[in-house]
Amino acid sequence: MSSAPAQIAVTGLAVMGRNLARNLARNGFRVAVHNRSQGRTDALVEEFGHEGEFVPAADLPALVESLETPRKIIIMVKAGEPTDAVIDELVPLLDEGDIVVDAGNAHFADTRRREDALKAKGLHFVGAGVSGGEEGALNGPSIMPGGSTFAYAALEPMLTKISAHVNGEACCVHVGPDGAGHFVKMLHNGIEYADMQLIAESYDLLRNVLGLSASELADVFREWNSGDLESFLIEITAEVLSQVDDSTGGPFVDVVLDQAEQKGTGRWTVQVALDLGIPVSGMAEAVFARSLSGDVVRREAAAGVLPGPANPKVEVDRDAFIEDVRHALYSSKLVAYAQGFDAIRAASDQYGWDIDLGAMAKIWRGGCIIRARFLDRIKEAYDRDANLPSLLVDDYFKEAVANGQEAWRRVVGVAAAAGVPAPGFSASLSYYDGLRAERLPASLIQGLRDLFGAHTYHRVDREGAFHLDWSGDRKEHDA
Repeated sequence: MSSAPAQIAVTGLAVMGRNLARNLARNGFRVAVHNRSQGRTDALVEEFGHEGEFVPAADLPALVESLETPRKIIIMVKAGEPTDAVIDELVPLLDEGDIVVDAGNAHFADTRRREDALKAKGLHFVGAGVSGGEEGALNGPSIMPGGSTFAYAALEPMLTKISAHVNGEACCVHVGPDGAGHFVKMLHNGIEYADMQLIAESYDLLRNVLGLSASELADVFREWNSGDLESFLIEITAEVLSQVDDSTGGPFVDVVLDQAEQKGTGRWTVQVALDLGIPVSGMAEAVFARSLSGDVVRREAAAGVLPGPANPKVEVDRDAFIEDVRHALYSSKLVAYAQGFDAIRAASDQYGWDIDLGAMAKIWRGGCIIRARFLDRIKEAYDRDANLPSLLVDDYFKEAVANGQEAWRRVVGVAAAAGVPAPGFSASLSYYDGLRAERLPASLIQGLRDLFGAHTYHRVDREGAFHLDWSGDRKEHDA
């Protein structure tokens, strides 16, 4: 423990907060630590005090008193009302220029509200997305801080030092004002949802169509992790599939209940994307798939009752189908990332954040859950054209999807024929086909809307809005 003023504080010492405090201390910073229950503070200092300089505080006034100015305090408590409660208790104790950092998974709208409220009191509020789970928090996460440039300048030496590094570059960058950091973290999590759903569909198809065992599938994913699909999620998929259950001696994956939980960030992503008018169909299907997995009442009512294909046995070549699924997985992942970056751009434009999309790809290369080899390719794409309308039209990604699209179509067809659900693959392919279509059937939808609701329509051959007198002479009129 140190008698000198602490340089930064962490309040909320559950796993993530504890590990973030340890990371700061390991990197040479004096860290004031506090938890509502004193036992966690004492346990941290007792167990890990040898890792660096900790300054334990019994309450928030003592925490604030222990800090050098301008004070820097990281809040690591549950999102929502608990975060507001800590902020409300902290604010009267702080002085103008002090910095409060929320490093939890907050909704970006809450961050904008809090930043505005604290700014009126002369305080700086930073919503910082932190990705990498408990291991990342301890050993180097990807950090996505928003807030004022003043606040980031004060925090930058600490945040960049404790973040993950790739090729000597910190996986931390100032994302933009107010809620920009938490918005980008939310989209990171939305992409993560889609990524895991696509991996799960690949596993399901290979197991049901080819009859591969869990250990054989682990080998497939290990091989995939040595190529374009190399990523943290592919790596740990092989690890999970190779795990043997102690009590049964069978594959671990077979004894896990098939009901996926969710904490809400994926759902937030889809809701916000709808408000922005950006299709994130891959993420939406991933959220819906988790909801369906947990819908036990309807699943039990339908299992063994609703008929499937008359002949679900589909004959395919083993090696060829594995390769097709690999292509389908890669192409669908690219769609998920493309949709995610589209949503970030749309929010950046709407809220005036001026987010550097290439920089977001760069800080996701290490520490975070969706870290993957092709993030370098995304950075390069935005370096070539910062105004790229879609990642899918960049030469590299266009060629990558073109090379895999026939395999992708075969996989979706096999899934339908075999009765194996593949909503992520199907939705991603439909988005790709919709994006490349020269003409969509929305023209008919516009005609229907005009007929039943006089909602008007536009023409391809002249400007203006029009309406047909459907119940009268069916003549066209200017709207």
